[in-house]
Amino acid sequence: MTARYRIHHTSTYSYDQAVTASFNEVRQTPAAAPWQIPLESVLRVDQSSWHYRYVDYWGTQVRVFEAHNPHRELVVDATSLVEVDASRRPRPPGGLSWAQVRADDVADAFGEHLAISTFTAPPPDLADLADSVAADLGPDAAAAAIAAAVHDTMTYVPGSTGVHTLAAEAWAARKGVCQDYAHLLIGALRHVGIPARYVSGYLHPSAEPEIGVATRAESHAWVQWWLGEWVDHDPTNPVPVTERHVVVGSGRDYGDVPPIKGIVAGTPVTTGLDVVVTITRQA
Repeated sequence: MTARYRIHHTSTYSYDQAVTASFNEVRQTPAAAPWQIPLESVLRVDQSSWHYRYVDYWGTQVRVFEAHNPHRELVVDATSLVEVDASRRPRPPGGLSWAQVRADDVADAFGEHLAISTFTAPPPDLADLADSVAADLGPDAAAAAIAAAVHDTMTYVPGSTGVHTLAAEAWAARKGVCQDYAHLLIGALRHVGIPARYVSGYLHPSAEPEIGVATRAESHAWVQWWLGEWVDHDPTNPVPVTERHVVVGSGRDYGDVPPIKGIVAGTPVTTGLDVVVTITRQA
């Protein structure tokens, strides 16, 4: 099924004193893929003095800007138009054995997606659960079972964690947001030898989006694991990744694909951050 979406993502930062200069990176442009065609992308920052774009090490398009004029508010306004055709997503071959998944050539090719990072380190009981599942099931079934265990154990609670929350902290609280679900699943999969990566993007919240209706949404995160091909899975919502999911980029964890990150000159304190995302299906 094919769908076309207009995505409007506005982030407003407020500071307790004037920022004299800031340097920022924005990762909000939908990626180009065989199943996804970015048709338009516009970034507007009234305070910016210059900007440019590049593709980073992980293949994500990055918009960079600097603001030299003193400001106590920074508004980053990104609009994209993208077409998604879920039928063109690659079909994983499946049927790989553990020996094939854990082979030396796979470890060499996907070493960065097998390394346990600070964000993704699995707590001991989740690691033990993953080991138990992997001992009884093949890689395909084991990955699905571990994903189900993460979903069933966690409760989605908006605002319960932040961008710096570690997987183990979210697991201990048994609650979190999509970032936490993704980090937990990635860590557990890597623990048993399955390459896994963090995907950043957007998800239309409606199962059947109405054409022309602007719907409040959020940035979203899900997981891809490698079993001969990259397999998409959304651990927060136990649903297949379909035309409702729009990919922006991927990496080892959240730290590689934050929607916005930057630095400011001086010692201002961020007193507010208001993020508004709307997605409108257009076809």
